[in-house]
Amino acid sequence: MAEIYQFVYPVIFVKGEDQVVATFPDLGITTDGFSFEEAFLFAKDYLRVYCTYAKKYEIDINQPSFFEDVANKNIMSNVMLIDTVLFPIDLK
Repeated sequence: MAEIYQFVYPVIFVKGEDQVVATFPDLGITTDGFSFEEAFLFAKDYLRVYCTYAKKYEIDINQPSFFEDVANKNIMSNVMLIDTVLFPIDLK
């Protein structure tokens, strides 16, 4: 039976003047949007694309940090968890 993978990572959201930046500190990837909603959707999609690529090409994916650790280090920012699920068809 083919495996289903779920990934859950903390993301730091920082509001600037014109955009909201979303950073995955464990993966070293960043995206942004004009609002929190847009940044969240872009971050969710980016996580799916990143994990799909890594699994397809057998690249190691860093383990996620504990949410509390990231939140405590970034108390002036919004921190939340974002997840994605990869199905066998995603990896073809």
